[in-house]
Amino acid sequence: MKNQSFQRRLKFAVNGIQSAWETESSFRTHTFMSVGVLIFLGWLRPAPIWWAVIFLIIGGVLSLELLNTALEQVVDRLHPEQHPMIAKAKDCAAGAVLVLSIAAVAIFIALLAAHFGGNHGPLIPGLF
Repeated sequence: MKNQSFQRRLKFAVNGIQSAWETESSFRTHTFMSVGVLIFLGWLRPAPIWWAVIFLIIGGVLSLELLNTALEQVVDRLHPEQHPMIAKAKDCAAGAVLVLSIAAVAIFIALLAAHFGGNHGPLIPGLF
């Protein structure tokens, strides 16, 4: 697929997102939650830095979910039988999505604490 036009490469990327949307409930769930968070941000109107952080973490979660889906598809195609090492690799990829999702929740809680907590000093003394 090297040396393809930008438009053609963009179509491949959109097809991948569409495929994940159609086949992966986790991707749909993360997308719906992301839209909900963005709607909430629109209501809350936090400082621009919070918008940047939230967009970055949403992009990270959705991107990692797409990578997890890609890994599962390739592995299942190349080795359809169950194998402990393949199961471990798939579990690790799912775990990576979980870790980043937990970080996303922590960032959202930090946003809420900063917005509604008033001026009570740093969330974690010496760190933030």
